[in-house]
Amino acid sequence: MKLSQRQQQVLQRVQREGFAAIEQLAESFAVTPQTVRRDINELCSLGLLRRYHGGAGLPSTVENIAYNTRQVLYLEEKRRIATLLAEYLPDQASLFINLGTTNEEVARALLGHQGLRVISNNLNVANILCENKDFQVLIAGGMVRHRDRGITGEAAVDFIRKFRVDYAVLGISGIDRDGTLLDYDYQEIRVAEAMMANSRQVLMVADHSKFTRTAMVRLGHLRQVDALFTDRPVPDEMIPVFREAETEILVAG
Repeated sequence: MKLSQRQQQVLQRVQREGFAAIEQLAESFAVTPQTVRRDINELCSLGLLRRYHGGAGLPSTVENIAYNTRQVLYLEEKRRIATLLAEYLPDQASLFINLGTTNEEVARALLGHQGLRVISNNLNVANILCENKDFQVLIAGGMVRHRDRGITGEAAVDFIRKFRVDYAVLGISGIDRDGTLLDYDYQEIRVAEAMMANSRQVLMVADHSKFTRTAMVRLGHLRQVDALFTDRPVPDEMIPVFREAETEILVAG
């Protein structure tokens, strides 16, 4: 599923301003209002925007985009990010990998490594990594979510806390303008917090749509992230935030 350049620009404008009127968008892109409505309808069907009278605004801050949509949305960008991260990680490393469709691509990109020891609360990631017989894959116990096979709950948190690993590879739903890391599920956040606290380096994977995206639950701040792997340069307005946080930015070409 690939958005057109205009659709991406519409999405970025709404993310930046919070709301965009159809007439203004039509004038900006030199297209008819009907064309803009079609773009907005498609973006709304993907859960990326919400229709309002006369325009479009940001989607819900309490509910994420459906998992099957996220699996194919920005798939090529996610694969580039995953390849870059795989190049960064050495063989014979220990790591946490949490939930998220980008991390599923990370798992596939890591299959060429040797001797990895991986602890995850993501059954999809574990299933992929088990294809490499040289890996040791450990799964956290807890409640399995039907929608994405993620494992959450206090049992998962307790399990993660038993380890101290080289890297935590974390996905995220949104990075606010001030550098706050945001997600939708409190139980999911609790596991990610444990991973951050028990790793020597925190690596975050996020495609460009995550910048300035809002969600309800706070995970932490960019100051806790050593490196961010993404597919585009960060928005100009956020460069000072990354600089102050001393978070390295690695952009997949």
